[in-house]
Amino acid sequence: MSKKIDMQPYFKKYEAIVAKVEGVFQKMKEKYPQEVKCKEGCSDCCNALFDLTLIEALYVNHYFNQQIKDSKKEQLIEKANKADRQTYKIKKEAYRLTQEGKKDDAVIIEEISQKRIRCPLLGDKDLCELYEYRPIACRVYGIPQAVFGKGRTCGLSGFVPGESYPTLNHDIIHDMLLVISDEFVQSIASKHQKMSDLLVPVSMALITEYDEAYLGLPSEKTETDQLKEENNGDFDK
Repeated sequence: MSKKIDMQPYFKKYEAIVAKVEGVFQKMKEKYPQEVKCKEGCSDCCNALFDLTLIEALYVNHYFNQQIKDSKKEQLIEKANKADRQTYKIKKEAYRLTQEGKKDDAVIIEEISQKRIRCPLLGDKDLCELYEYRPIACRVYGIPQAVFGKGRTCGLSGFVPGESYPTLNHDIIHDMLLVISDEFVQSIASKHQKMSDLLVPVSMALITEYDEAYLGLPSEKTETDQLKEENNGDFDK
């Protein structure tokens, strides 16, 4: 990631949302201890396919590069590349379905969310290699949620289909993350103004180099460049 940008103010805003979400999860776990089955070694959520907003991708990427080093990092990047190729094929097929007239949200819910791809951060003992910094979707997978206005919950949970439970509105969380992403893009004066709408899987977040070029940072003009502009390009004549 670019060393010129201080991401901590935006990471703190993101972490504030994480804290609220984890508070909701804890309350659900206390209220429905028999229904919430999440425990160490359970990795059902680690095979679900979902995308990250820009701020969350930057967050995961930052701490991946900070926490994981040497051969371990190389192994995980290799796994991420493999997972990303699998994800690309699934999304390509989903796009084909939208071209045939199927609604976008239906494709996401029915086609993409039902696919299973092992997260590259899932270790051999079914434990997350970046657990402390894992995405929000991983933190709330075991409780009822509304995604694109439709109810969802972990298939291993004890929540009974058709019954009414308190539900986490994931769409609201998604919108909050988009706001932080947009604030970040505006603050760096990126030439990629639509970058805040970017959604990527965990695999892509791990292998992407979020450098100046990727982030679309304004180039630093040299004294010669400035003189050229002031003289309307006379230096080139």
